[in-house]
Amino acid sequence: MRRMILNSIPLAVALAVLAAAGVRAQEPQAVPLPKPQITGGKPLMQALNERMSRREFSPEKLPQQVLANLLWAAFGVNRADGRRTAPSASNMQELEVYAVMADGVYRYDAKAHALQLHLKEDLRAATGNNPWIATAPLNLLYVADYSKMGQRSEETKRVDSGTDSGFIAQNVYLFCASEGLATVVRGGIDRPAVEKALKLRSDQHVVLAQTAGYPPNQ
Repeated sequence: MRRMILNSIPLAVALAVLAAAGVRAQEPQAVPLPKPQITGGKPLMQALNERMSRREFSPEKLPQQVLANLLWAAFGVNRADGRRTAPSASNMQELEVYAVMADGVYRYDAKAHALQLHLKEDLRAATGNNPWIATAPLNLLYVADYSKMGQRSEETKRVDSGTDSGFIAQNVYLFCASEGLATVVRGGIDRPAVEKALKLRSDQHVVLAQTAGYPPNQ
């Protein structure tokens, strides 16, 4: 009966009826990404020659395909056995890549090649103190999940996750150099504040941040 009524009235009215009945429209929890394009791009030596840090960004949103390619380059699955584009100590794959954008915070699910909604808030400004961070289209956070690192000492976990984050950040640098994007890795961040803002667990720790987007006036 409810479906018959809703089919006969405008969408806005239907949503109001659903709200009054206690039915809430749900935000999609997973956003599938386009299949990564793994051919093309600049030769490796040219990308290395053009790799640089840039701290000026256009607010223009990255197209979904570019975002998909960037995340796959960062830490995507590149083999049938689930191994990734960046190495990790003992193949722990303890790093998680969070994409902080205007429409929310997402965790990159490499196995599904999808974005998992984490928080429906614009928390870009919370990931650093520079004004351009709040307007750049993409801030990546490399988060170490210590629960995946076994019985290693705290010092070993910090060293291993720091090293592994560096591999991912360099992948992003080379992708951005190849695609004409601007990027900069950021270590000077208030980690406890960022972890609180993102509502991370006590065994999740922000290691590095990296901002990416189009250069201004491109």
